Amino acid sequence: MKLVCVALFSLFFQIISFAVVSEGQKINDSPVIGVLAQEVYSPSPGKNAYIAASYVKYLESAGARVVPVMINRTEEEYTILFRSINGILFPGGGASIFSSSYAKAAGIFYKLALEANSKGDYFPVWGTCLGFEQLTLLTSGKSLLSRTNTSGVALPLNFTKESKDSRMFKDFPEDLMTSLANEPLTENSHQWSLTTARFSGNEKLRKFYQILSTNTDGQTEFVSTVEANDFPIYGTQWHPEKNAFEWTHVYIPHSPDAIRTTFYMAHFFVNEARKSLHKFPSQKEEQNALIYNYQPTYTGKKSSFEQTYYFD
Repeated sequence: MKLVCVALFSLFFQIISFAVVSEGQKINDSPVIGVLAQEVYSPSPGKNAYIAASYVKYLESAGARVVPVMINRTEEEYTILFRSINGILFPGGGASIFSSSYAKAAGIFYKLALEANSKGDYFPVWGTCLGFEQLTLLTSGKSLLSRTNTSGVALPLNFTKESKDSRMFKDFPEDLMTSLANEPLTENSHQWSLTTARFSGNEKLRKFYQILSTNTDGQTEFVSTVEANDFPIYGTQWHPEKNAFEWTHVYIPHSPDAIRTTFYMAHFFVNEARKSLHKFPSQKEEQNALIYNYQPTYTGKKSSFEQTYYFD
């Protein structure tokens, strides 16, 4: 019993330490994060766009509420929503990073985030898998992706020296960092990757991001985790949300350290969103925008997602 109490106290101390922010900084204890929807491959009435429920659970597990960011809205509508939410997540999926409504919306929010952060208005952006690829395109202005054999595999992270002092990883427990470096805890579901060679060869990417981890498919080394140097913009080619909330494939890791990885990644990004002081004009508008107004559908028998939110 004594050992259990010590372990629980240690974990509690880690969590409290992990949430520490700069002295005097205003903190938003009710962060609302947007998750960008994307086109359904075969649309049907009432199912023209979707968000995997695992992204919603992922953010909620760390104390955020979620607003679905619908596709095919005007730039004015996106700008109004931008001023109301405290961060945005570009999820994985199969939409085009060039011509889709997902790509168009992501481009608008990326531009708004750059403008806001340049003026001291903190607004974090996260890209997972497809979202990571979208960020590399938005930053570089060109497609630099290469085919890799990484569709359905869990991998350890090859951390760079920059990861130790990075905003993302600097407060992770040392034992978890060791596990991430030695065990296959990060699930990959992508056919395209940004190779380290192409990253290094692009001046815009080199100046904007620092590489925190790389991976390889056995032949090609690719970038797997980045954070921007001067902006709260982050990306993972792997899926931190799947470990705890998706059970549709056997290669998704569910070990205790895999679950801790999900928690600490979510906790980091939600704490970034706490630094944003955006808010909805009224409580009613906030309530009407939240994901709670929609019901997820069980799709685990025929999809990569256990549950999916569908939208008109």
